[in-house]
Amino acid sequence: MTLPDRTGHFGEFGGKYVPETLMALLEDLERIFKSLKSDSKFKREFDFYLREYAGRPTNLYHAERLSTHLKTLKVYLKREDFLHTGAHKINNTLGQVLVAKRMGKTRIIAETGAGQHGVATATAAALMGLECVVYMGCEDIARQALNVDRMRLLGAEVVPVTSGSKTLKDAMNEAIRDWVTNVNNTFYIIGSVAGPHPYPVMVRDFQAVIGQEARRQFRAKEGKLPDYLIACVGGGSNAMGLFHAFFKDKKVKMIGVEAAGYGINTQHHAAPLAKGDVGVLHGSRSNLLETKDGQIRIAHSIAAGLDYPGVGPEHSYYKHIGRAEYVSVTDKEALSGLKLLSAREGIIPALETAHAIAYLEKLARRVKRKANVILCLSGRGDKDMEQIKPYI
Repeated sequence: MTLPDRTGHFGEFGGKYVPETLMALLEDLERIFKSLKSDSKFKREFDFYLREYAGRPTNLYHAERLSTHLKTLKVYLKREDFLHTGAHKINNTLGQVLVAKRMGKTRIIAETGAGQHGVATATAAALMGLECVVYMGCEDIARQALNVDRMRLLGAEVVPVTSGSKTLKDAMNEAIRDWVTNVNNTFYIIGSVAGPHPYPVMVRDFQAVIGQEARRQFRAKEGKLPDYLIACVGGGSNAMGLFHAFFKDKKVKMIGVEAAGYGINTQHHAAPLAKGDVGVLHGSRSNLLETKDGQIRIAHSIAAGLDYPGVGPEHSYYKHIGRAEYVSVTDKEALSGLKLLSAREGIIPALETAHAIAYLEKLARRVKRKANVILCLSGRGDKDMEQIKPYI
């Protein structure tokens, strides 16, 4: 069976739980997206911008010194940090802006946590000549000031969000409120494989280029498929972008790394797959962090892009059927991962990616024989330098 099904569900996960004012818009978006998937002109245009503007294909780099350090792992890094704007987010925003233009929308809105999706959205909107508004929590504005400046330079209005935890969840709440009010001229670019159908599948399909390239590149280098795929998971777009092309390859093990924050057994983490319940958040059913009376809990991670109390429904499905394993890494461990890659390979990763790097040390102790790993290096760490300065 092809997933999601016609109602937008991956098994029990997914769907669209939204106000009536958005139902017709989502149905229209689903119809248009389905038609564009088989539209050769649209595919050529999207491929052109990925190649000529964003900088695809990205390298699959054998991290030799890191592999020597880990001993039991031969690590390849899928270098999404090489892309224009510095992260994988540009793959999705270019695709969605092209969809918005086909729908006749003139105004783009987005939410952002680490700022990478916001920068990528502002970039794509500037490229296509569209108005852009980005909602961002005050907490994230403070810790990602460089990306705020970049968005404003690109012509976007950055709207500070002061409600709730003042982070990604609340920025998404405000973006949805804007969308409900301005459906006629506004297109909402969701940054991850979350939200109501068809967003999880649309973002997945635009990000699937990561895994498609990695699969071809690894076969060319090693003549086989890898043993493991590893990626950090907040909402989960970089991970799903890598995982999707390997879904049917049962021998390839997939590991998503969530943010354990101060510890998985504390109240200060962002690991809904490890410690959450099933419920509805931002228009879809998936794993999320909630209190005993059903209120959404405040998530915590040192990485603003992982600081989200939910996860994409396809990840919940992968966990439910046992296709992927989901683990967690603390703030302290992530900082060690960041230092490890920087010192061993001369590559400073984003704090989000550093969670996946940190887990390599744990995996290296688990494996019994030499194993090949593809790790999605989802973004570079320039944006985090001010935040990590006290720790170096």
